[in-house]
Amino acid sequence: MAKKVLLIIILSVALACFLFLKPIFFHKSIEARLIDRLPSADFIGKLNILELARETSGMMYYHKLAFRDLTSKEFLLSQGKSYGLNLQKPIYIFGNEAGDGGCLIHVSDSMKIASGIERLRKSVDIKDTLIDKQKVFFSKKDNVFMHYGSNYLLLYKGALFSKILNSVLKAKYKKIQPLWSRFLKDIHFKNEHLVIYSNWSKFKDAGIATAIFAHDSDSLSFNLKSYLRKTKPFYIKKKKTGLAFASVPDANKSVELHLDLSELKNHLDDPLLLLGMNLGKRIGFPFIDFIKAWEGDLCFVEGGSQKSRENYIETELDENFNTTEVQKFRDVFVPGYSLYLSSNQYGNKLINRLFAKGIMTSEAQKIRFLYSPLLTMRQANGYIQLYSGNQAPRLLTSSNNSIVWTEKGTVYRFNIDSLNRYEIFGSLQIPVKRIFRRNKII
Repeated sequence: MAKKVLLIIILSVALACFLFLKPIFFHKSIEARLIDRLPSADFIGKLNILELARETSGMMYYHKLAFRDLTSKEFLLSQGKSYGLNLQKPIYIFGNEAGDGGCLIHVSDSMKIASGIERLRKSVDIKDTLIDKQKVFFSKKDNVFMHYGSNYLLLYKGALFSKILNSVLKAKYKKIQPLWSRFLKDIHFKNEHLVIYSNWSKFKDAGIATAIFAHDSDSLSFNLKSYLRKTKPFYIKKKKTGLAFASVPDANKSVELHLDLSELKNHLDDPLLLLGMNLGKRIGFPFIDFIKAWEGDLCFVEGGSQKSRENYIETELDENFNTTEVQKFRDVFVPGYSLYLSSNQYGNKLINRLFAKGIMTSEAQKIRFLYSPLLTMRQANGYIQLYSGNQAPRLLTSSNNSIVWTEKGTVYRFNIDSLNRYEIFGSLQIPVKRIFRRNKII
């Protein structure tokens, strides 16, 4: 009887050991998913290319672009299927400050990838080699690399392909890089078809913990939406209203801000202020003095022309043919340049500092700010004005917080859409007509 009991115990222990050790000795590894293979970078993102093509189709047809049919959702879908790519799933992109970057694309049929590469070789000089025992295709001329597996296609341009490939190959199932995990869990811009998430060191230096950018568009322009979150408060608020210039004809650059800086003045060591101070050091601009003197309303306009009264000396002959110098005045047109700045009791100190550093100079009883035209300065309790014409543009009440900048005929407009203690939402509008014309697309 004792022998039977002992046998049962031994068999039970053996069975338990087998069941416990089975996953270790007979474990079948699960292949890493595409999102497990994504490498970290300064900028990462997600692209739904078919939906982006659908969204931008109106712009393509409105401007009658010659290649609009090649960017349609239907064409891209058919091409993806022909080359074994699943474009109905997101494409994940990554890039670094140095300029290198790439993407990972879902693969539905790797056999079609191979045949697609052979077709591509007929028109592009593509060679192949082995890196880490993996077949890699590359174009030496363009410094572009390509590698694919059963469920992914890796495209990369840059000098660090071996490092990127190693990260992709060593990925483990459900082991997503922390940066990608944070990005994919973030709720902002979830419904947009192109979203970029930044891990850039310069944002971190400025105290920005999260920076996300998203694409939106209509028939006339691209819109880049942005979201920034700080580790510490912004210490600024939007004012309901403030004074700003009325519309100035032919202006090509303008800045209009209405901010409450009362709390910021108590945190002059804020990383964003330190960033502004470092930028100002390039020209010796007294940035901290500016913040102390500024009461949050700023309006700057450049462009067009303004009428200005200019004095000059003319030599004349009197009735006895004696020469005499006579001071006269004439109206001339000068480049339009106007600045309005709300200020406090530190305004005079700021002006004196600007003169001391040579940023402002006095000439012909007027003021020149760096390379500006000659300006008239009007300073009173609560504001400082500089303008190049006979009189400053008319002031009115406004609530805008925006920057308008013209470059090569294209007018870019940035707006601060909303601002709370830790977060700021903004948008950049980029009209495309002149850009298309400049690049001879239309």
